[in-house]
Amino acid sequence: MEENTVENTESGNTEPEEQQNKKFLSDLIEIVESTFITVFVIIMIFTYILHPVNVVGTSMTNTLQDGDRIFMTTVHGDYKYGDIVIINNDMAYLLDEDNNIIEKNIDGSGLKECIIKRVIATGGQTVEINSDTKEVIVDGKVLDEPYIKELTNGSGCFDYPIIIPEGYYFCMGDNRNGSSDSRNSDIGLIKKSQIYGKATVRYAPISSFKYLGDSYKHNSNEEM
Repeated sequence: MEENTVENTESGNTEPEEQQNKKFLSDLIEIVESTFITVFVIIMIFTYILHPVNVVGTSMTNTLQDGDRIFMTTVHGDYKYGDIVIINNDMAYLLDEDNNIIEKNIDGSGLKECIIKRVIATGGQTVEINSDTKEVIVDGKVLDEPYIKELTNGSGCFDYPIIIPEGYYFCMGDNRNGSSDSRNSDIGLIKKSQIYGKATVRYAPISSFKYLGDSYKHNSNEEM
């Protein structure tokens, strides 16, 4: 009787152990799957949606400072006035007297690098910089530019007014008098294919965390 009791007890413990092992294996598989999915999503986000970018230089002061770290997104619609964009300055695009694009090779210029600027005007818009009032004018309207460090001195390489060809952008740094941008003959107009993406968030230093989509106001440009 005692042996039967022992045998029955051992037999009774076998099934729960198997169930526990199966449950443990099932839970482990779920954890691995969840971890894999999480890692995959994070990789996709930082590969196709958000890219960390380190700001070098002071051309975007006061909006961005040297050493700031931002996220750039490559998922967006068309670029518009006020967008802060990261640019591959591999070629300069200028205009001839008939408003046709002239390509300028900038090898050896010192400006063949990745730059960050703000979109001021897009294809089809007319741009003018008044050298007397130091105002930037787009489609006949003076821009309200609360983001700039100081008024714009110097009109640069173009004979204003100019009409921006479709597929190109006129971009400037917020530190207008300390920025090499579309006014410079080694940068010129920015072709859409030169733009890597748009700055969305400054995440470091953490004390200066800021969503960059609200770093400008339209005010005088509600219809732009």
